[in-house]
This record gives sequence, C-alpha cells and structure tokens, in this order.
Amino acid sequence: MTKDLIILGSTGSIGKSTIKVLKNNKKKFKIRLLSTNSNINAIYKQAVEFKVDHVLINDVNKYQKFKKKFKKKKINVYFNIDEALNKIKKKVFCSINAISGLEGLEPTIKIIRYSKNISLANKESIICGWHLIKKDLKKYKTNLIPIDSEHFSIWSIIKNENKKNIKKIYLTASGGPFLKTKLSKIHNIKPKFALNHPNWSMGKKISIDSATMMNKIFEVIEAIKIFNLDYNNFEILIHPKSYIHAIVHFKTGLTKFIAHDTTMQIPILNSLHKSNETFIFNNKNFNFKILNGKNFIKPDELNFPLLKILKNKYLNSYFETILITINDELVKRYLDNKISYISIHKILLKLIKMPYFTKYFHTSPNNINDIKFMVNKTLNYLNKYLKYNVNKLNYKI
Repeated sequence: MTKDLIILGSTGSIGKSTIKVLKNNKKKFKIRLLSTNSNINAIYKQAVEFKVDHVLINDVNKYQKFKKKFKKKKINVYFNIDEALNKIKKKVFCSINAISGLEGLEPTIKIIRYSKNISLANKESIICGWHLIKKDLKKYKTNLIPIDSEHFSIWSIIKNENKKNIKKIYLTASGGPFLKTKLSKIHNIKPKFALNHPNWSMGKKISIDSATMMNKIFEVIEAIKIFNLDYNNFEILIHPKSYIHAIVHFKTGLTKFIAHDTTMQIPILNSLHKSNETFIFNNKNFNFKILNGKNFIKPDELNFPLLKILKNKYLNSYFETILITINDELVKRYLDNKISYISIHKILLKLIKMPYFTKYFHTSPNNINDIKFMVNKTLNYLNKYLKYNVNKLNYKI
C-alpha cells in the first residue's frame, strides 16, 4: 500500500533531499501535491517524474508563466494554497514542509488538517508560532516529526523515554568555517568565505547562520518548544565533524546519541517510515573510525557573541518574531554586501535590547496576523535604524 505525501518547498535544499529519498522508494509513496515559490522548471520536472497531479506556485508571475508554458500538460496548477489543499480529499500519510523562513508558518498551519503526520524542517514556524501549531496538531490529531538532524535525533532518542529522567541534551554545532579564526580577524570577511561550510551543503541563509552560531541558537529555542523542556536542559557543544547530531544524558546514568552522515536524506527517510518497517538508505558498512577522536568543544561568547541571546527568558512572546526578522534582514544585507560580517552581531545584539522592542517581550501573538504585523513593524524600524546609523557606526563595508 502506497503512502500519500504532500511536499511544500520541493525545489529548495530540503525539498530536493526529500525528492532524492523518494526516487529510491517510488513504489512506497505517491506525491499528491508539490509546491515552489518560483522555480517552475524544477517543479515541472518533479511533477512529471513522480506523476504528480497538483502543483502549487506561490509567485503570481511564475504561476501565470507555468500555466502558459505547460498548458498542454495534465498538471493542475494553483496559486492559492487553500484551493490546492481542497483537492486533497482525505488526510495524506505525511506532509513535508521544507519551506524556509517565516513564509513557512502559514502553510504549516494550513496543512495540519490534511495530514496524519507532518515532517517539519521549518524552524521559524516552530520558533514563532509553536503555540498556534500545537493547538491545531491536537485538534486534528496530527503527529509532528522534526527533521532537522539535531531535533530528529533528540526525537528518536526520547520518544519512548520519561522526560523527567532527562538531565541534559547537547545540541552539536560544527563551528562553521571560522571555528579556528578569532572574530576580531574576520570583521569584514566577504560572504563567499562565510558560505564555505566545512561539512554541510546548505542554502546561503542557513550557511551564514551557521557561521555566526545563530542557527544553533534557533535550534535550542526550537527544541525547548517541541519537547516542552526548560532552557537549563540544553547545552551547545561544538563537534567539528558534524557526525553526532545530539546527545541526551539521563539521570539514570545512561547517555545516548545518534550518529549519521551529514545528509538530510537520513532523517527524512527515517521520518517517513515506522520503526517496524524495513527500509534501506544504503548498504555501506559502518565506519567505526569516524568515532575516534571526537573532539567536543564548548563555544565561547568572545568568538560567537550571539550566544548571549540565549540568556533571554522571553520565550513564547514577540521576542522570537523580532529576533528572526532582524537576523533575516541583516543576513540578507550581508549577502548583498551592504553591511559587514561583524555588523550582524553588533546590530542584532544592540536592537534586541532597545525599549522599542523589549516592551513586546511580555506579550504573545494570538494569530498569524499578529506575527505578520510584528514582522512588518520590526522591518520598518530596522530599515530606519540602518539608514540613519550605518555610516556613523561604521557598519558598512
């Protein structure tokens, strides 16, 4: 019996990894719906290869172009997600949300009612809208499986454990391309060097977040929410080889970890199968030598100053939305060569202490519109701040 799937963001990094997994398992799965923002050529090829009937395109111009270019093809194309989902007559086995950024929050909430399971790689959705997601997961009896490698490892280890027995969870970080370089030496480092991740092949945004350690900060916040644990339960460890993704230490004296190659295909594949099913990623023998000399290092705030953000205790408020919005915009400007690398750190740490933002740290958004409002409000303030201060503060390259 085949399992029906929905894949949102199928042409992005995580989406492509999902497609690669399914290529080796075509008899087990049937894709009902694919979505992309604008990559119409890639999604057309995916739709043809997997015989997908429904395609969702979020960019209106690309949607029109797809309709015109492939009008003779038997593919139903949609611009509106509600219209596309209405074609799904019954709950699919699993929906994979691989959309990056806050744009993934609304689709996450909308696909819950159509899914028995959701494999979620969109950390921004969880960080900013977990209380909204959790409510609908319960309402529609939908299971959530996190597929970020760290969170999937934690989920796999503790899903049958008593959480009261957990003493500490260690999230591992590679340290990025500048692990052995002092921050003072790379204030004006060019983006092409920051994008050169030593282990993972990722998108540009997440590669910069890895270099600054912001990605790991997001992952700690995400884990706190998903697993309903306290901040004190978590610690970040630098593990340069990125082979061990999370370590869970129990009060019972046991310590468990999961190790796998640096590919998202492994957590994706495992999230789509039950533990009693037979499935294969590859037939390679395990190389025990990779576990030799696993150096774990505690990161320091001198070289990774954004770690100070984790001292904030304002979770489940507008804090997360403000934090993500400022960071996203600063990374975008850095990639466009409009600000320097050190500016990401300095501006972000400065802004989240400003009364203009801190007054919202005790208030929670009630719905998606509240989150969207705060995103726009934050961007407006940030743009004005940068316009009037960037030269004075010497943040420009």
